[in-house]
Amino acid sequence: MAAIKASELPISVLGCGHCFDTFGKFFAMRVEKNGISVHAIAGNRTVLFGMDADADARRGLLGFAFGRKTDDRVRWMRGFKFFEATAADPRPGERRTTEDHPIQSFQWGDYSVDPGSRRDYVVKAVYGTPTALTYGPDIDIAATTYNAPSDSHQVYFNRGAIPSQAFADRFGNAGPTVEETADPDNAKTAWLSRGLLEAALAYIGQARGPAFELRVAAYEFYYKPILLALKRAAQRGAVVRISFDGGDQRRDGTIRASSISTENLAKIAEYGLDAEPTLSLHPRTMFSKIPHNKFIVLLRNGVPEQVWTGSTNFTPSGFLGQSNVGHVVREPSAAAAYNTYWEAISKDPATRGFKDFNTAIFPGPVGDIPPDSLVPVFSPRRRGMLEWYAGMLEQAAESAMFTAAFGVARPLAEKFAADRDFLRFLLMERRDRNPETMELLERDRDTRIALGSGLNSWAIRLKLDGHALDAWFKAEEHFRTQGHIFYIHTKYMLLDALSDDPKLFTGSANFSAPSVEGNDENMILMRGPAFKRVAEVYATEFMRLFNHLYFRTVVLRRARAGIGAQKGVAMLDPTDGWVARHFRTGSYHDRKRKLFR
Repeated sequence: MAAIKASELPISVLGCGHCFDTFGKFFAMRVEKNGISVHAIAGNRTVLFGMDADADARRGLLGFAFGRKTDDRVRWMRGFKFFEATAADPRPGERRTTEDHPIQSFQWGDYSVDPGSRRDYVVKAVYGTPTALTYGPDIDIAATTYNAPSDSHQVYFNRGAIPSQAFADRFGNAGPTVEETADPDNAKTAWLSRGLLEAALAYIGQARGPAFELRVAAYEFYYKPILLALKRAAQRGAVVRISFDGGDQRRDGTIRASSISTENLAKIAEYGLDAEPTLSLHPRTMFSKIPHNKFIVLLRNGVPEQVWTGSTNFTPSGFLGQSNVGHVVREPSAAAAYNTYWEAISKDPATRGFKDFNTAIFPGPVGDIPPDSLVPVFSPRRRGMLEWYAGMLEQAAESAMFTAAFGVARPLAEKFAADRDFLRFLLMERRDRNPETMELLERDRDTRIALGSGLNSWAIRLKLDGHALDAWFKAEEHFRTQGHIFYIHTKYMLLDALSDDPKLFTGSANFSAPSVEGNDENMILMRGPAFKRVAEVYATEFMRLFNHLYFRTVVLRRARAGIGAQKGVAMLDPTDGWVARHFRTGSYHDRKRKLFR
């Protein structure tokens, strides 16, 4: 299938101090005053800030104060690190205003923004001494977030940060009960979902009458709100057809049930989906690995119009626990490709023939993707895609952001090991079980890895010195205690995200040979300025989680090394001494500053 042109997408106007999309809304903004520059990058629920300072502005710089501006009033945002001279004994979980206790970093983020909205900020450099602060001029800056109704791509990330100070502050580490997870309006459920569940229900809710049809491809399919939403769509007269993991069919024709297929069938029966006349079930049984898709095609009058895809299984943990993304593509050509694939799945094909079908009908790119185009790729398929991903990673020029739930395949790990003069960020659930792979991933200093980890739970459990951090931060616990993936479940690769020519590969498939060649999977490959806004959403969400977990990764590494945690971990530098490492040529902090400035 040929690449799909992004004819309906808002194309960014780049290379300007104020960047606008085709609807006239500025989404990225750079402002400079008195040697301090601020770059605001808008996602959908996140605005990421990159700061820079010339040599004169760096002298005596104690950090940056951030404020939200409404009707000419400024509400200063809060941080959790303080000057000892004015906050000698902070309480666990305490926050104080950044005007009094500034951010000592050249990158920061606001993670509580509404989608499709404008937010105005004031940023100012902080000087003086902790007991006598002075300030540079106000830097007014604004950003408009993504996911407005006019956006042809809609991207939704859940909280994906269950071990968090915010959850501890709000809910005291008391995770939602089974009953609460089934209620989209429950406070804990809504906070953890962060719009992901609401978006999925709204997507399904578009099917209002016999003109509509929903075609679902699911692996884990037992989350009550989703199943009931599909049932309600059928009751409104829409046609609903669901392919799901129905157990593994053996050569003798018997079905070997798994815990997933058993749960799927039980919930389908419990919620009465099998009793609706306009709802049909298509169990997937003739697979070699796993039927790992999580997508829904929306058709109107028989024509595919939209597709919901991404990494989110239709389970409580998928929406509320591990980090996940739901991605709506309102592009009929893309929806048509997914529909063709779904029609093949609904016939429950055997893997060998299905591989040939997918490789022939959806051949994937040869060389690079054409600019401003979208390429759907489906699995299982013949070999070649994993090597193509590795080639794209090798071609990256400015940055790479990669999520790995189950480790990193060797062809990709080898590219991370290469000596390149830009940052490559890795979000991993845990260290790769293969020591040789970890050696490759950790070989180059410009590859930075953040692992899924609670701030205190592991340090306390291992009886390491790091548990002393508990005096400064609240303990953090999981949404759940059983399973394989708790933190990182997204599957995407983002290359040169902040450039004029970003590349984004996202969907259900882990970047591994079994996933690409054995599973039922789907991915969308995007490249070019037409996808710059989408890439920035992914980039801001990637950095939200990376920064969240990288701090915890470093804390745990220090604890294991016997360094321990001192009171200073919660304290700010009372001088400008913190600045130097951000301008040490070739260092991690120098490269990160330059990437986001």
